[in-house]
Amino acid sequence: MTEKVVIIGSGPAGWAAAIYTARANLEPVVVEGEGTQENWDLGRPPLGQLATTTEVENYPGFPAGDLTAYMDDAIDASTRKYMAPHQKEGVSGPELMELQKQQAKNFGTRIISADVTEADLSQRPFKMKLSNGDEIVAETIIVATGARANYLGLESEKTFRNMGVSACAVCDGALPRFRDKPLVVVGGGDSAMEESDYLAKYASKVYIVHRRDEFRASKIMAERAINNPKIEVKWNSQIDEVLGDNENGVTGVRIRSTSDDSQTEELDASGYFAAIGHTPNTDFLDGQLKTDEKGYLVWTEHFRTNTSVEAVFAAGDCADSNYRQAITAAGTGCMAALDAERWLSAQGLH
Repeated sequence: MTEKVVIIGSGPAGWAAAIYTARANLEPVVVEGEGTQENWDLGRPPLGQLATTTEVENYPGFPAGDLTAYMDDAIDASTRKYMAPHQKEGVSGPELMELQKQQAKNFGTRIISADVTEADLSQRPFKMKLSNGDEIVAETIIVATGARANYLGLESEKTFRNMGVSACAVCDGALPRFRDKPLVVVGGGDSAMEESDYLAKYASKVYIVHRRDEFRASKIMAERAINNPKIEVKWNSQIDEVLGDNENGVTGVRIRSTSDDSQTEELDASGYFAAIGHTPNTDFLDGQLKTDEKGYLVWTEHFRTNTSVEAVFAAGDCADSNYRQAITAAGTGCMAALDAERWLSAQGLH
């Protein structure tokens, strides 16, 4: 059987694409990924990055309040019983994604809990091999596999993930646990400068920890951070360990000199932000789609989600090195769905 639309990925972009294609009677299939420990460790779990996020304050339509009754009614009981109690601060990442998934299911979306291990985009219909041994064939594909944040690889980073360890200042910087508290940013590129400047609006102090004696960032971005009175740079330093406990989460970091290995220093901080880049989850494509220099999929038509292969569309963070927000991902998921529907109509397939 040849599917009209296969959506690879199950974050905001994937579910938005599923909702729109399902409502267009395209009977989409979402390959959501396997819930293996490897996928969680690599930052590409089913339901995307938001599955690993606690409070979400900036997704429109979900102000702080008690959503318990709504979720009890909206989400299938077989799923709801495994969800943590609602915390009332707004909506959590897993709650938001389960709501989107349920909405897609309500319109008839079919879901496969497997990874795409191989894709042949050389001819239509496209063929994909799945981790469960199955093969799936599709007229169109929407790639919505997201991008995972890069971390240093410390065990303590993993221990305090979502307990003060973050990779997105815009997502998390304004949360109460970070306001008027000292924070640490790791990195030396433009992203680290942007994250530090943004966090300085809320934090009492921001430490930038950088391995070298000068930033890789553009001169104007570096000067902006260096001249910010709330930012202090720890040059020639690396993170030795993220410090904290189960009750308070992150309480600080220990840094070690890169020029004198015996020299260490502890910094008090309630937050640790990794700003050393992201990696798009596109390895399975084996270079068949055009990417930019960072590895993100390229839209080949202005403000259209078309990729370099006809009938393959890209949505969400795997095609966005700039914004990387849930709402922008959902928006491009909608765009990709409309682009796929219009392509199928033009081919007389819908």
